[in-house]
Amino acid sequence: MSLNRHIGLFAALVTGLALLAGAAGAAPPPTAADQAGAAPLPIAEPESVGMSSERLRRLTDAMAGYIDRKQVAGTVTLVARRGKVVHFEAQGERWPEEEAPMTRDTIFRIASMTKPIASVALMTLYEEGRFQLRDPIAKYLPEFAEMQVAVVPDDDEYLGEAYKLVPARRPITVQHILTHTAGFANNYRGLLKADYTKLRTNRDPEWTVGDFVAALAELPLEFHPGDAWQYGPSVDVVGRLVEELSGQTFDEYLKERIFTPLGMTDTYFYLPESKVDRLAALYRPDEDGTIVLTEKPDLNARHVREPHKYFSGSGGLVSTAADYYRFHQMMLSGGALDGNRVLGRKTVELMTANHTGDHGLWLRGPGFGFGLGYSVVTDLGRSAAPASVGSYSWGGAYCTVFWVDPREELIGILMTQVRPYTHLNIRQDLQTLTYQAIID
Repeated sequence: MSLNRHIGLFAALVTGLALLAGAAGAAPPPTAADQAGAAPLPIAEPESVGMSSERLRRLTDAMAGYIDRKQVAGTVTLVARRGKVVHFEAQGERWPEEEAPMTRDTIFRIASMTKPIASVALMTLYEEGRFQLRDPIAKYLPEFAEMQVAVVPDDDEYLGEAYKLVPARRPITVQHILTHTAGFANNYRGLLKADYTKLRTNRDPEWTVGDFVAALAELPLEFHPGDAWQYGPSVDVVGRLVEELSGQTFDEYLKERIFTPLGMTDTYFYLPESKVDRLAALYRPDEDGTIVLTEKPDLNARHVREPHKYFSGSGGLVSTAADYYRFHQMMLSGGALDGNRVLGRKTVELMTANHTGDHGLWLRGPGFGFGLGYSVVTDLGRSAAPASVGSYSWGGAYCTVFWVDPREELIGILMTQVRPYTHLNIRQDLQTLTYQAIID
């Protein structure tokens, strides 16, 4: 075990003891480095909000186990209840090859955890009366007019192709792109997987998201809009719609309307060189499940190097646990944080309702529906997880995850960097070990 690993575990122990020993609300605040210029987090003892310090140590131990087995390099975990952060811990290393310790201000590729932020950005324009959810997106992005759908040919048809084209039965609406029901081609499944893969592979490095969206509109749809749920690139279309309606680039809009008001000082599409020394390395599992380096956290990392032109709403951001907590404390608080309102309370309710009926969410399994940017728990038993009905969540391709439970006033966040990660239960363990610590 490296010296830095010992130091990380010692720091975790000191923090845990201080949380137990301090007066109510007097747990040690994050350091200046942890805060990186942002407003201090509202740290409190777990017992002050109905949680157990002793039982939360099970979460600490579980993350340490994944690190000791070399299944992840390090983790940052955060749990908050009733507006108070009761667990905020860094363990392991952000870059083991350089013996760089994980810190609470480490910056992570959050991938698809960008999607809720992009969706909120679009809904701020909804609140200004710029569109309605049932508006066809072709009203604002005319390249999506007169879409066609790929379907399997009839048994008696010989076309020499895997599919034929038929006119879409209905237009793609704003609601469809926010709920993954538009029918876009994707790299997961369907008749158009090869066509979409070709589009992604051949994407010009100089493209903007507008260029990609225009090319996406030239592909047929996998199904008629609204007929099914299919994960794919629709939130890039969300970001492009923000640009079209606001007259700003997507990164400018996010900074002005979300990041600056919420004090999200470490959230970017492309990381400034001055902060590269806080970026986590990226890993993949080897054949035995132990991690192998796939991207160094240096100036050549994808989220640092030029060009800085493609602002992906589907998965382009890097962030910290603290920044991401601020964003979702805003949502849990009804659209405002520290006196800065981003959304109205009723818009938050609309976004976190189930908009997809009984369409199956193959990526989540039974017990879930989908709102405007979030999966939503609809059936506690079928979900096979402890989050309350109405909880909303999503995760990122590099094993980051979060959820918000309005009933329990609870937020949980895990930041780590490994892909693929489906052989691990680390994301599920975060939730299980958080809920078992509730004692009121």
